[in-house]
Parts: sequence; C-alpha cells; structure tokens
Amino acid sequence: MSHHSDRSRHTWVQPHNPPKLDLKLQQQSQKEPMFYYFAYGSCMCPVDLKRSLGENTHSYIIGTGILKGYRLGFYSYSPTRKCGVLDVLTDISASVKGVLYQLPWRLSAYLDKREGVSQSLYRRETVDIQCENQVYTKVRTYVVVNKLTEELAPNDWYFNVVLRGAVTCGLPEEYCWHLFDHMYKLQQRDQEKQILATVDKSPLQANPSTNQGLKSY
Repeated sequence: MSHHSDRSRHTWVQPHNPPKLDLKLQQQSQKEPMFYYFAYGSCMCPVDLKRSLGENTHSYIIGTGILKGYRLGFYSYSPTRKCGVLDVLTDISASVKGVLYQLPWRLSAYLDKREGVSQSLYRRETVDIQCENQVYTKVRTYVVVNKLTEELAPNDWYFNVVLRGAVTCGLPEEYCWHLFDHMYKLQQRDQEKQILATVDKSPLQANPSTNQGLKSY
C-alpha cells in the first residue's frame, strides 16, 4: 500500500477561527471561579472533551497557546484507548502548540478523572502559556507520571481526534502537518515491528532443519 493511500484513512477537516469569550461567558466568569487549561493532545478537540466534562467547551477556548521548553512524545500507554497517547517532556530547545481554555472550576474534578490523576497516569503541572501576544501564568496542563522508554504509536481513533482538534482550533498548518507526520511514522514503525515479529515466529524460522531441506530441494 502506498504512503498516500495510508494517509487517506485519517480524516482531515477544514480549520476555522476558534470562538472568543463572548459577553455572556465573561459575565459568567465573574460569578464563578475559573482556571486556565492548556491541552496538547486529544483534549484539543472540544467534541472529545465534552464527552468527559459533560458540556460544550467551544465557548471556553481562548486561542492557540505555545508551551516553551517542552516537546511532544507518545511516552504513555492508555488502558482505555489501548494505544500510545501524548505527553510533554522538558526540552529547552523545543516548544509545543496547543489549545488554551478558560474552564469553570466545577469542571476541574472531571478533567482530573479524564487524565487518570487518581491512578497516577498523569499529574497536574503548572506552566506559562503564550497566547495572542500575552503570557498566561499558572496554567494547568498534565504530564505523564511513569514515562515509557520508547514512544508507542497511537491507534487510528486517537490519531484522528488529536489531528481534528489541532486543525479545527486553528493551530498553524505547518504544525498540524508535523503532528500528522510524527504520528504516521510511529504507526509505520510499529507495523514494521509486527511484520518482523510474525516472520521470526514462522515455522520455517523456528525449524532450521526445515529451512535446510527447502534450500537443497
């Protein structure tokens, strides 16, 4: 199968400008506690985030955020998604783009549950995020607690959710393609490993005498 045909499995959607906080939301934010949250993985997709938080999150998007001093990597296995999922790792030479939300504090516990905080899958980390020529401090994000030694590929479902969130929330096209390419190469690498493992376990490999008989036939 060609490289092009493999790419066609993944849904590509058209970007649009993320919504701003409207007057109603601003008035609401004055009445209840809020917190800033930086999403870099599947939570970039408001539709998928709604599944965990129980309400529409489009209106809580501030815009595209930049986390400096970190890089992306698939260094965690998700038992619910059954594949590799994203993490951020300290790297002073890199940066990560994602979506900056301002969420009501009443959704905090639901977000912790989604990220598996009580199971020590992820933990909260407080970071600074640059968004639209402004630096937001004390922003919450999540990092993997027990990191894998090697990246683990995402499945197609997680691949599409992450990419859909990045595109629809207005992340730069170049960054979206970089994200696509990174996930695609991880999937290709894992497929090649599976093929090699299958060959190594074949009867011909397991029985050298059979191989010799075939060669002399």
